[in-house]
Amino acid sequence: MVNDSVDFNTLKDLLNATDGNLASHLKTLEKEAYIEVSKAFVDRKPLTTYTVTVLGKEAFEKHLSALENLLK
Repeated sequence: MVNDSVDFNTLKDLLNATDGNLASHLKTLEKEAYIEVSKAFVDRKPLTTYTVTVLGKEAFEKHLSALENLLK
């Protein structure tokens, strides 16, 4: 949640995930409306970008809070 948006390949590299595994997780996040997906072409190459939604930020903060409570 550091960046406003991030592209597929950057996420893949940061998470050291396979294409299929990452795509599966992103599809789930999109289905839950935690992220928005934007598709465009840059220099004739497809570029898919993901942006966290307000609902996604709220869910993430709730998750962090639950983890902090667990550690107390």
